[in-house]
Amino acid sequence: MTDQAVDIGGTGGGDRSGARPGRRGFHGRVRELKELRADIARAGLDTLAGRPSPRARVLLIAGRPGSGRTALAGELVADLARGYRDGVLRARLTEPGGAPVPVERVARGLLDRVGVPAPAGAGEDELTQLLRDTFAERRALLLLDDAASAEQVGALLPDNPACLVVAVATGPLTGIPDVRPCTIGGMDAKSAIELLEGFTGSVRITVDPQAAETLTELCGGQPAALVLAGGWLAARPMSSVADLTKRLRALPEEPDRPEADRPLARAFRLAYEALPANGARLLRLLALAPDGIADAHTASALAGCSVSAARSSLEGFAALGLVHEAEDEQYEVPGCLAPLLAELLRSEDRPAEVQLARARMLERTVRLLQSCRAVTEPEGSPARRRLAGLPRALRFGGPEAAAAWLRTRQPALLAAARVAVDDGDLDTLARRLVAALVRALAAHRGTEEAAPELYGLHRLVLDVAERRGLHRERAAALLNLADLDARTGRTADALVRYRAALDAGRLANDPYAISRAMESVGGAHQQLGDWQRAADWYGRALSQRLARDERADQARLYGRLGAVHTYEGRYGEALRNWRAAAAGYRRLGDLAGHARALSEAARVQEYAGRPQECLRTCEEAVEWARRADDVRLLAALQLRLADTLDRLGDPAAARLHRAAADRLLGTGNFPEGSSRSACEIRSASAKD
Repeated sequence: MTDQAVDIGGTGGGDRSGARPGRRGFHGRVRELKELRADIARAGLDTLAGRPSPRARVLLIAGRPGSGRTALAGELVADLARGYRDGVLRARLTEPGGAPVPVERVARGLLDRVGVPAPAGAGEDELTQLLRDTFAERRALLLLDDAASAEQVGALLPDNPACLVVAVATGPLTGIPDVRPCTIGGMDAKSAIELLEGFTGSVRITVDPQAAETLTELCGGQPAALVLAGGWLAARPMSSVADLTKRLRALPEEPDRPEADRPLARAFRLAYEALPANGARLLRLLALAPDGIADAHTASALAGCSVSAARSSLEGFAALGLVHEAEDEQYEVPGCLAPLLAELLRSEDRPAEVQLARARMLERTVRLLQSCRAVTEPEGSPARRRLAGLPRALRFGGPEAAAAWLRTRQPALLAAARVAVDDGDLDTLARRLVAALVRALAAHRGTEEAAPELYGLHRLVLDVAERRGLHRERAAALLNLADLDARTGRTADALVRYRAALDAGRLANDPYAISRAMESVGGAHQQLGDWQRAADWYGRALSQRLARDERADQARLYGRLGAVHTYEGRYGEALRNWRAAAAGYRRLGDLAGHARALSEAARVQEYAGRPQECLRTCEEAVEWARRADDVRLLAALQLRLADTLDRLGDPAAARLHRAAADRLLGTGNFPEGSSRSACEIRSASAKD
């Protein structure tokens, strides 16, 4: 969670007495910055003991939320960044609700930022090891914000002393050796007043310096509280600093709240109570924003207002210091304010109203994702026609705009899917949201590139299906997860999931899931080299397909049976199955499939020591490949013919076939004269 920072931006609404809206600056913390810089050069325990340091140095900034600890870390990192050629990476280790971010998710995010693909479904140990390997030769600076524990930080530390880690936490990280926390509290009076001047200008401070000092004391020197106070003054150019101090003093005490948290809570209460009713309600509802991030659409859906009104409200909140501006017109709730918003939401809104707001937000997200995917469809398609009927605010200007939106919103979209599933009462909406997100990611990024995100989404579907006893959905999720496991080499894990999918398919009486799972179980056994079990499961799946007359699937399964029988050395069985596959593809009109099956049959005949039959079958396959205009297959078959002819003692014909293959592979087109059949080539070579 990022805290409200000492680093401030323009607030608008300033008076004409020296305020400079848009000014940015870092105030105070001179001693702390000096201490942190000195700590980098300090000899560690390993150095003092004469041992090389095995890990990156860790600088720890400790302070309560609202103390400006994140801004201090950002200032330090910006100052040091030029010394780290491989750049700066940032990660947040605590969610807005206070739960620690899983190390697996943090590691995957860091790897993604340096362009290192992480296997879909990889666990924490595999990902953290990959992270350490990635940074073993790099010189990078990591900012780990709002760390929840030493274990969380320790798992992410590079085993490379050339890297530096700046960690932000509430207290010391006991368990990480050789770390001295730089503990920060309130700002000194001079720096606090400079911070206020960034909002109010100098005149209101100069005319009543005592009131300004009193205000900083009431805010406890906390940057977050001072920013809220400054935002209140900036929005009221006719109010004095003394007016604000009186209002703060008049607020009721909160004896149940820890004393250190009271200044921020008091300043927040003042800013909140100054909002109109609609604005206050929207601010409370931002506690529901996934990952603490909202744009105008999110805010509009939460409050049930127009997108333009929501955008204006968010801009106003940013001017008051109640939210931070993020990239691409998104706004982030400061981590120190998230608990206060959640308290207000629980106390002032009925649960049914909160649930309705959450449902509206998720439904809007579903519609945006559907629009994001539909824009990739061809003009005139049903999806594009449905897209044209959507409100303009839900449409994208084109595929590029939709892809950019998906890229920048991806963290919040994935968080929305997790929120929907965790809720437990919105499972139908959660399933629609996950399905829409899966389709949008696949459409814009492709299933291979988006595999890590898709893996997590399929696990969410599985959670809902198991909770609700939805056997069909459970089978589909298990099949999808198992496919991703198999693709990344975790074949044993995939086999377990395929068997579970088969059980779920039987419970759902879903013929497709049953036969698909049976075939996939066979594929897993084939990958593991267990040809007998693979053939058994392919046979079961084939029986299912034959019973329903699914001819394309039958042809494919005959081919898979032919392959495993070939590996097993049962050439008679293999040949019968490849012939059945070829016949099936021919009946379907799939000329290329027919040619490939004949090619594999020729391979089996070659292995079985029947070169003459192999030659005839290969010639037949060549003719079908030529009819199918499959250049690559035709070239491969020409090479196989050449090898067969060499074994049969006809090197001249073999040379002609190799030359034909070279021409095909070199140009990607059928060269002049390549239409001659294999028999014609053999005849020509005989004349030569």
